[in-house]
Amino acid sequence: MLSRLLLPLSPALLSLGLLATPASAAGERDRLDDIVQRAGELPRTHTLVVAIDGDTVIDESFRGHRTDATANIKSLSKTLISALVGAAIDRDIIRSADQPVVELLAPSRLPADPDPRLDDITVGQLLSMQSGLERTSGQNYGSWVASGNWTRNALARPFVAEPGGPMLYSTGNSHILSAALTDAAGRSTLALARDWLGEPLGITIPPWTQSPEGVYFGGNEMGITPLGLLRFGEMYRLQGEFNGQRVLSAEWVEQSWQPRTRSVYSGDQYGYGWFMDELAGSRVYYGRGYGGQVLFVVPDRAMTVVMTSDPTPPSNGSYNDRLKGVVEALIRATEPQHTSADDSA
Repeated sequence: MLSRLLLPLSPALLSLGLLATPASAAGERDRLDDIVQRAGELPRTHTLVVAIDGDTVIDESFRGHRTDATANIKSLSKTLISALVGAAIDRDIIRSADQPVVELLAPSRLPADPDPRLDDITVGQLLSMQSGLERTSGQNYGSWVASGNWTRNALARPFVAEPGGPMLYSTGNSHILSAALTDAAGRSTLALARDWLGEPLGITIPPWTQSPEGVYFGGNEMGITPLGLLRFGEMYRLQGEFNGQRVLSAEWVEQSWQPRTRSVYSGDQYGYGWFMDELAGSRVYYGRGYGGQVLFVVPDRAMTVVMTSDPTPPSNGSYNDRLKGVVEALIRATEPQHTSADDSA
């Protein structure tokens, strides 16, 4: 079962004091063995990858899938779009998260008779799902993707709240940002993702779905390998650096992980493309996509966790809680083990 469970020689686990003795090493193997088995028994799971302090300690696949094969990460794409926005701010292509998005969009993207409140929507409000525009997700998703221009359709929707109001989860918000990145940078979102994320992280980002107006889907359908997602998560854990190279500013990571609103469904806090929760006493930051595509970063354990799953409908909304249970078990299983004075004598 655990042909790719990378224990017991991980320096990360040694540094945590988890492998101080043969008995503790065996116990740690057993605990992680149980967690991998638990993850594999979930009905949708395809892969589980875990890094602690930069060392990959679990690299496991299920049901014929591979951690080095491209996976459709669904709405976890929103977390990558947020990173691209931060990279654009770092390069002065976008002034700040407070910049009105209409300043970045080509005039042809706007509705013929725009609501004046469109001028008030900022980049940050789109990232935190606080644009106030009617959602394109949920029951509205089908009609939205059937429209001839996804950007204009999302911008033309009625305001159901004021900009900066409650969280209204909508993929249309992320797609508007993809159009804004395209227009402001003069390059496709795919080209930006490959240049700003793929190259420094050493990961391949293949083309994904484009809207009828030619904008790469902002917030859904991106493809990346689980091992690539692990590198992306590690970059955030290391405050924007990877292998000694600066990918994003530490300021953007901090801004992204600042709570700005809260999901009405899960109750979890939400920042710029990242959810936040407490699991087993640890603060966790995570992105998620339909069907069980998740990336968790647990800074106080120097831990990054990736799980991919069957992305096809149907999927029960409670499945995310079952994946959280796996992460919670990983946090508990890797609690530092302290030896007493008598034991160390």
